[in-house]
Amino acid sequence: MGENMVLSDYKNAVHSPSGVNMSWPLYGQGLENLGKKGRPVELTLPQIRDDQLLVRVDSVGLCFSDIKLITQGNQHPRIFGRDLPSDPVVPGHEATMTVVRVGRDLQDQYKIGERYLIQADVFYQGESMAFGYVLPGALQQYTVLGPEILCGDEGSYILPLRDEDGYAEVALSEPWACVVAAYRITRRETLQPGGNALFVVTDQARSKYTLEGAFALDGLPQQVIILGAQGEFLQQLQQELGERAVLGNLDLSMDKLSQAHTKGQGFDDIVFFGTPQAELVEDAVKVLAKRGAMVFLAETPIARDVAIDIGRIHYDGHVYLGGQTISLAHAYAQRRSAELTPGGSVWMIGAGGPMGQMHTQIAAEDPKGPKLIVVTENNQQRLEELEIRFGPAATARGARLVGLNPRELGNEEMTRRLKDVLAGELFDDVVVMAPSPPAVVDGARWLKDDGILNIFAGVPRGTMADLDLSQVYLSGHRWIGSSGSSLADLRYTLEQIQQKRLRTDRSVAAISGLNAAAEGLRAVQEGSFPGKIVVWPHLPDLPLIALPDLEQHLPNVAAKLSPDGYWTKEAEDELLASQLAEV
Repeated sequence: MGENMVLSDYKNAVHSPSGVNMSWPLYGQGLENLGKKGRPVELTLPQIRDDQLLVRVDSVGLCFSDIKLITQGNQHPRIFGRDLPSDPVVPGHEATMTVVRVGRDLQDQYKIGERYLIQADVFYQGESMAFGYVLPGALQQYTVLGPEILCGDEGSYILPLRDEDGYAEVALSEPWACVVAAYRITRRETLQPGGNALFVVTDQARSKYTLEGAFALDGLPQQVIILGAQGEFLQQLQQELGERAVLGNLDLSMDKLSQAHTKGQGFDDIVFFGTPQAELVEDAVKVLAKRGAMVFLAETPIARDVAIDIGRIHYDGHVYLGGQTISLAHAYAQRRSAELTPGGSVWMIGAGGPMGQMHTQIAAEDPKGPKLIVVTENNQQRLEELEIRFGPAATARGARLVGLNPRELGNEEMTRRLKDVLAGELFDDVVVMAPSPPAVVDGARWLKDDGILNIFAGVPRGTMADLDLSQVYLSGHRWIGSSGSSLADLRYTLEQIQQKRLRTDRSVAAISGLNAAAEGLRAVQEGSFPGKIVVWPHLPDLPLIALPDLEQHLPNVAAKLSPDGYWTKEAEDELLASQLAEV
């Protein structure tokens, strides 16, 4: 039986768009300033230049990042100071779209009816032009794509789709790419070429270390500021570094050293030769540059826990590493990848939200994934949902998923349960979704040697946590984090979806039309659903419906869900075919 004609015409963009574009502009802070009087705004359909495309937004996932934008308004870092009343932003960045008009200069490259996925993090001529922030986003029926997106710094920020790709499953590529990116984190294994390094030699340091292998093939640091080195080791450093070696003033604070030698930009590498004082490390943390590495070559523990900016691990890619070694190259060496340890154990902290469920799904379904998956969540309903959704998948491949509720158990019983399930071991990996310094601190205490603490939660810069930094060089612990995803991450995620290795449809918890988008955003803010809400802009009157309630509202669509109640391409086709006929 052939495809429904209404659905076929829609997919192929047979009909030209009308002159109206329903949209949700943000005019100020708060949901009350999204649209007008709680409704989308009727705008004139955008006109395009010769170097632009007009695209129809087919589906858009709602994200907690949208909530941050809406609640912060023009205080949000991506649009700081923007005059929203006169220059509103349209949120929405998890989107699939179809070309409906092509500018004259682009007609050899793009055709009406072609479908695309967009990468939200757009960079054009060195500036961030994020889709759904700086550029108008997807919470509207149509939007314009111009050179910023089509000819950006990485080329085109839209990826072509196949006819058989589902709108919802592909729209959710963007949040899934952020999760996938968390396990694709890589770091350099040498001093930053052309960068600014700070070497701090403590009283406990040995007289001689080796720098062999610690320099990149494409260059040495621009300068290395040396503090505390004396005698033979100082001579060695000066000989190996030449004019790059600069003696620093021991009387200056770390901040003043940074101002004097980096113009306040911070040091790309800060290396401690020997065990430093905690206070010295805490001062050094403040002058570590973006993507900076703090490295320790030491054998004895720091006297106390050290206050670390965990927000900068997540947003700025700070890394802490080292070893009980005299070789700087060995201290930089990467012992393992950021992927979950095959056959190992992982603790997912705060796993009940949409992103936490994605992490849990990866751990549960990966044939080479961990054998023990512990998920913790304070909301009992969400915890049970995790166990129902992903417990069978883990069991099917011989793994075990254990759910625990710390709020109900209390600290003492929670500790006992963790020890019991680990049978005297510790975790290979801990992934923190809860934006909570105590959760990060607690997770770090349960890592085994060479374990990785992945700070996925977007805790703000300046969020401090007291961590046992000695474990970085005594036990090989790694604390990593990432924010967003790259175009390469999105392309990789899309390939995984198209090869049926990643089932993003399982993340859909509710659907809605454009008119109910504000209600959907409020539900995201309140954590009302265990997964993602997908909005269909061209089904404006579709109410916000949880998947378990589809039978009551749309029994024909409910009949096309998977046997275990998940969204499917068949359900999507049925939704569009039946609902578009009524629009």
